[in-house]
Amino acid sequence: MPAERSGDGPVKPCRIHGAGVGEGFAIRSPRSARHVTGVYAVSWFETQWFKTDMQKRVTPSARDARHLVAIAFVFTVTMLGTTLPAPLYPIYEQRFDFSSLMVTVIFATYAVGVLAALVLCGPWSDQVGRRPVLFGGLFCALLSNVFFILGGGLWPLLVGRFLSGLSAGLFTATATIAVIELAPEALKSRAAIVATAANMGGLGLGPLTAGVLAEYLPAPLVLPYVLHTALIMLAGVFLWRCPETVNRPERPRFHRQSFGVPSAVRSVFVPASIACFAGFCVMGLFTSLVPNLMGTLLHVDNHLIVGAAIFVVFIGSTFGQMLQRTLSDATRLPLSTAVLMLGVACLFGAVALEAFWALIASALIAGVGQGGAFGASISTLARQSPEAQRGEVTALLFVVAYIAISLTVVGLGVAATLMGLKSAGLLFTGLVAALAALALIGLLRLNAR
Repeated sequence: MPAERSGDGPVKPCRIHGAGVGEGFAIRSPRSARHVTGVYAVSWFETQWFKTDMQKRVTPSARDARHLVAIAFVFTVTMLGTTLPAPLYPIYEQRFDFSSLMVTVIFATYAVGVLAALVLCGPWSDQVGRRPVLFGGLFCALLSNVFFILGGGLWPLLVGRFLSGLSAGLFTATATIAVIELAPEALKSRAAIVATAANMGGLGLGPLTAGVLAEYLPAPLVLPYVLHTALIMLAGVFLWRCPETVNRPERPRFHRQSFGVPSAVRSVFVPASIACFAGFCVMGLFTSLVPNLMGTLLHVDNHLIVGAAIFVVFIGSTFGQMLQRTLSDATRLPLSTAVLMLGVACLFGAVALEAFWALIASALIAGVGQGGAFGASISTLARQSPEAQRGEVTALLFVVAYIAISLTVVGLGVAATLMGLKSAGLLFTGLVAALAALALIGLLRLNAR
């Protein structure tokens, strides 16, 4: 069978490096098609689907804006589910008589799921393709909702949160790279911003959605997960229509996340990880402190307002990601970290004075700083990482980020049990502000070299 041609020239052998979209290659038979990227089930249906998939991949127009929108939607929907419980924790505490420490344990279970997926499966998408890993994340999110809907106590919540953590861990790095790889050439420079906006936008929409449903509709501990289940089904259809962007090796190597950084990107990874660690400590501080702070100190029991307050942090993060594109490479990380530090200082004042509007202002300012640092880190690493290790390097950055969130949330929960919410909030806000200051000093020193 003669080789086929794509619009760009002669067909090359099956091993293709790069995004894999719009490049052509020959297929000798349906049987050999099973060994090419993205096809795993051995069946007649698989062969027919594979032919359709190859037609998408060999056509230059496959790298279409529709695929970018589709994968961004899938990313947003999945991350939305991971923060749905945030404004519902006070309801769980009342209904099941949970202590603040128990809520911290529930979140810690989520963090374990995220880190387990990142560490064990972080590099897998470079080997088996982006789509299989993302479908696995959707399945974990779906199963998590089942436990939340049917659960009536502690253990279903723990299992549900662990599965939700697995879905987040499978998605964060893999979906970020998939968005970048599926972007048309005209939008390549903005693809990293789209990816981080989908991530943070989804995380912000979760509390807002759950807050609205819990405040104004019945079954507050069921309806949010039912709605999210319907969105997951739709996201699955969108993901099915997206082409694969990775050439699967003939012998995939399944290994855990490496904690070494490729030398080509090491000088970039160090400042990026410093800024991201400080930024995600702030996100952990807001998502864990704000719901209890508003109920205990500010006496706000409206679930919509609680969800909206958390939403403001993530909206600020999205704006920060957009604004950092206007800055030079040398200034975007230090300036974002400085804004982050200012936001944490405002949060300290809000906790000390028990002031609602100062809390909202601190959420917006800190979100802008976190988003700027995160967006700059992702775009720089995606651009400079070796192609074969792009997913692995991005996963390692998310490992750093979720360690930061986990340490903050668990530490704050333990401290609140021992010394009270306000004292613990002031202590951890001060510690995170000091961390942001150290990160800023470190970034300025690195830039001075």
